[in-house]
Amino acid sequence: MKTSTQTTVGTREVGQLVRGQPTSDGDGVRLTRVIGGRSLSDLDPFLMLDEFGSDSASDYIGGFPSHPHRGFETVTYMLEGRMRHRDNQGNEGLLVPGSVQWMTAGRGIIHSEMPEQEEGRMRGFQLWVNLPAKDKMTAPRYQDIAPERIPLVRGADGSEVRVIAGTHTNGAGTVTQGPVEGIATDPLYFDVALPKGAHFEHSLPAGHSAFIYVFEGQASIGARAGRAVRGDLAVLTDGEQVSVVADAAPARFILVAGRPLREPVVKYGPFVMNTRAQIVQAVDDYSAGRFV
Repeated sequence: MKTSTQTTVGTREVGQLVRGQPTSDGDGVRLTRVIGGRSLSDLDPFLMLDEFGSDSASDYIGGFPSHPHRGFETVTYMLEGRMRHRDNQGNEGLLVPGSVQWMTAGRGIIHSEMPEQEEGRMRGFQLWVNLPAKDKMTAPRYQDIAPERIPLVRGADGSEVRVIAGTHTNGAGTVTQGPVEGIATDPLYFDVALPKGAHFEHSLPAGHSAFIYVFEGQASIGARAGRAVRGDLAVLTDGEQVSVVADAAPARFILVAGRPLREPVVKYGPFVMNTRAQIVQAVDDYSAGRFV
């Protein structure tokens, strides 16, 4: 499926292949950390990417009890399972298969994400997106996006693209806008499914950091056909177009891109700021109950 009529210069290639590392977070939830670990500490503006997925309730039942964030955004995309979000700003939402929660922590939020199932499969992703220095102390914001609000673009070859954020343009010039709005890094977030033999092309803003994470099957990426298999994250080189072919098997992957901030990053657990002094202030504010 060719998805852009715009003539572009420079196809993005695979600059680095990264394999995630098993870890746990929250109350013992087992997951794979793909960005934010030893192999790839960050990919400006992306701070972390976790994939979670298990049929065993013991791997996820503890969930993510109440905890704070400041200075960045968390993006949860559910593929299977049910999880309840609550926060100290009065927001509450149920993540179901195909839904997205885009939470801007800003100056501080305390939230929980807890499973609403005791058996069955739980699968999805959480992405952390940095905020620019000018927005780190903005008011918290929460976008709860139901599955039916996420446009699904189908191609004649059986391809499917779920447009979570950014703009999708197909070969006929039809423009589809994702429901996520008002994000400082101008992100693009697609969930792409290709049957064997299908071809996906789309323009990307030159200069945006971008990656493809293959979570089903395998794919060939770029003019040099860099191969990525299930569990590979392909960091893409710069350019104005991405090209993916499911030449040997069906493939499903997320394509994510965002404008890099090129600002200092200081991390301390759930706080991401620009200086150590700001981290100390975040810890003090949370301890003093000022995340309100």
